Amino acid sequence: MLSASQPSLGTRLTKLRSNRLLRQNFVLFSGGLVAGISGFVYHAIAGRILGPASYGEVASLIALYTVLTTPALILVIVLARYAATLVAAGNEGAIRHLILRASTVIVIPCLLAILAGIALSGVVADFLHLHSRLSIVWMGLAVAVIWLVAVPRGILQGRQSFTWLSANLSGEGIVRTGILVPLLLAGFKASGAIVAVLAGVLFAYALGIFSLRGTLRGRADATVQLRAMASFTMAAAAGTLGILLLYNLDVILAKHYLDDHGAGIYGGLNKIGTILYFLTLSVSQVLFPRVVEALATNNHPGRLLLTSAAIMSILGAGALLVFAVVPNLVVGILFGPAFHDAEPFLFFVGVIGLALSLNNLLVQFFMAAHDWWFVPLLAIGVAAMVTAIVFNHHNFGAVVMDVLFTLLGLLAALTARVMLLLPQLHPVAEKTPAVQAV
Repeated sequence: MLSASQPSLGTRLTKLRSNRLLRQNFVLFSGGLVAGISGFVYHAIAGRILGPASYGEVASLIALYTVLTTPALILVIVLARYAATLVAAGNEGAIRHLILRASTVIVIPCLLAILAGIALSGVVADFLHLHSRLSIVWMGLAVAVIWLVAVPRGILQGRQSFTWLSANLSGEGIVRTGILVPLLLAGFKASGAIVAVLAGVLFAYALGIFSLRGTLRGRADATVQLRAMASFTMAAAAGTLGILLLYNLDVILAKHYLDDHGAGIYGGLNKIGTILYFLTLSVSQVLFPRVVEALATNNHPGRLLLTSAAIMSILGAGALLVFAVVPNLVVGILFGPAFHDAEPFLFFVGVIGLALSLNNLLVQFFMAAHDWWFVPLLAIGVAAMVTAIVFNHHNFGAVVMDVLFTLLGLLAALTARVMLLLPQLHPVAEKTPAVQAV
């Protein structure tokens, strides 16, 4: 029997529904879930239609493409922090200028990405043992567009417009997967898979600009100085690149060192393992602007981190349970019987995915809290993974163990750092970016 001082179940549920952090996580989690499912359906379709050997080409190309999206993810973080700080300081009118200025700055790098895809197509195709270099040319186009997509996504995240951001992420995945099937059935193989990626990012860019139409039609009442974000950009680059390398460089190295079958199986394992990463990615995306906001309004962000880690762990535990109980069902549904060799390693790659998610959560927290000790720790983690794979790659199972122990070691190091940081982290007003009235 409840005492008068204890809240009822209905009161507790009402309190949970009114929790801003949980609501935002649910909205972005929904979009991330759709995007994640679409992404894994994409790989499942490619694996089933092409088989392990040809799918190995697709997996390595997607891994390389993901690494090349690093500048886009850096730009998202930088713009999200900038926009969140402007909103917290009451300077939201400067956001239109921020959008236009950022878009102008990245036009030339986008053109260079296209030219690089054409010029380096032969070298990259030889390194990855691809049957056609045309897929590298298409990749250059896709990389250029995803860099442009970073502008609306960064602004939406910084303004905490998570409904539009959720739609943007899910829309890209749906379009990419929907176009993949006819392209593969038409016989385009790896090139068709990359063209599908290009179609998805083109849709995301169009939707992103549409979602900001009100801001773009308005008049900028202030200008911003992007140079003010230079130091943070360097830290964001280190954090973003480090996380991307941790779940993509292993696939590239596996394609280089293993035979075609082994590389295909490892590529499938990697994609299954990243289910947990993308399933929980929304938690990190919500945490970052919330920590920036907390610092700008003199609130301690420690509870935000602990709550976010709890949400992430609960979500990840559910997926791990499925991987442990029915690995054959998971592999069969996603990739088919040709990938049955992956089944004994499914739980291990699930742990890899959850460890990667928690590592990313801590890195996002460090960046928002202005603590740069994560940079050398992350660099050591990446170097350790590469070294382990180079010296221990006799089969795909060995590569799985290399990555597992590396990510768990990195998680232990980052956790030790955050435990030292939290007691010393006092609320400090966020420095407002340079803004000039017009």
